[in-house]
Amino acid sequence: MIRDLKIAKQEQDIGFYAGFVGASYFLARTFSSVPWGIFADMYGRKPCIVISILAVIVFNTLFGLSTSYWMAIVTRGLLGLLCGILGPIKAYATEVCRKEHQALGISLVTSSRAIALVVGPAIGGFLAQPAEKYPNLFSKESIFGRFPYFLPSFVISILAAGSCIACIWLPETLHFHDDEKVEAIDELEAQVADLNLQENLLKNWQLMSAIIIYCIFCLHDTAYIETFSLWAVSSREFRGLSLTSQDVGTVLAVSGVGVLVYQLAVYPFVVKFFGAIRSLRPAAVLSIILLAEYPFMANLHETELKVLINVASLLKNVISATITTACNIIQNTAVTQDQRGVANGISVTFMSLFKGVAPAAAGILFSWAEKHMTGLFLPGDQILFLMINMVSVVGLLLTFKPFFSMSSALRRP
Repeated sequence: MIRDLKIAKQEQDIGFYAGFVGASYFLARTFSSVPWGIFADMYGRKPCIVISILAVIVFNTLFGLSTSYWMAIVTRGLLGLLCGILGPIKAYATEVCRKEHQALGISLVTSSRAIALVVGPAIGGFLAQPAEKYPNLFSKESIFGRFPYFLPSFVISILAAGSCIACIWLPETLHFHDDEKVEAIDELEAQVADLNLQENLLKNWQLMSAIIIYCIFCLHDTAYIETFSLWAVSSREFRGLSLTSQDVGTVLAVSGVGVLVYQLAVYPFVVKFFGAIRSLRPAAVLSIILLAEYPFMANLHETELKVLINVASLLKNVISATITTACNIIQNTAVTQDQRGVANGISVTFMSLFKGVAPAAAGILFSWAEKHMTGLFLPGDQILFLMINMVSVVGLLLTFKPFFSMSSALRRP
């Protein structure tokens, strides 16, 4: 899309501009997550979820109709500002399940990422630029020819509309009293207590340390995702894999299917026997080892490359799912039910800030790496993955004392 918007003057600059489009969504969400969390605690999880889905329908469609780089940034930013679903949906997943099934509930939420890895790349890879790929079905004069990225955005909006309709049958987990006087008193008390609640949560070190660890790994994960797609389609001249967008879509779809199966069938047993934090640490170590091997895949070709990149991507995404789900479990067990909306709002605020920095930083680093392939210390591509790996090292170190102290409740959820 960045290439077609003609904002980048040379191929090496595409990553730079792509990073800011990705960052706009997360930076906007940074400012709206806590207000959405407060809204969810006051008025319920369901209204927040419905409004967020409606925002996806509107602004995702407008994103597909972008005719300029700045329109793409603005529509993504507005989507991030008005889509406050992430915090409330995590609280909802914890509340709708009994305690013994909370790990499965949180796992289902993070499984949505796996579903997105299956559906998203397939939609983007096969439906983008339909007039070029399927000239017999779409003419260049049609709306899909004039707006080559409208079709995948439109399909995603249709799927979101289906989710919005399904919310009709979604039960509310935050219950209210019927008595009007009680409701009025509760509302006044809630307004007075909001600032105190946020202050108390910020003093909850178990929660805040878990949020910081979560943010560090989100920074790593988002930087990896941003870099992987750019690196995979980059030419061999810049130590890329020279894959097509369809190839990348297939790799991510395979990873998504694997992660979905893992999260639904395997992860609940992993967290049952090892606990959240004890499953997180070895996963982080494996991630560091795996990512260190990525630059050397540029030496592979054809079948050997496709097999290994699929296996590596699957393992990396399974590891990321393990870490993310463990962090979410720790956060939601560190607070009471009436605090979860705001707690998850605080979490999403900080996480969005880190995720907002990640695409821009990764894009800049990727562009720099392509321009410095003959560095004195290491080739640019190896420095790129080394820097991403260092973020994981920091996250791993923070899971130990004295920074993070594991309570007995978190040893075996």
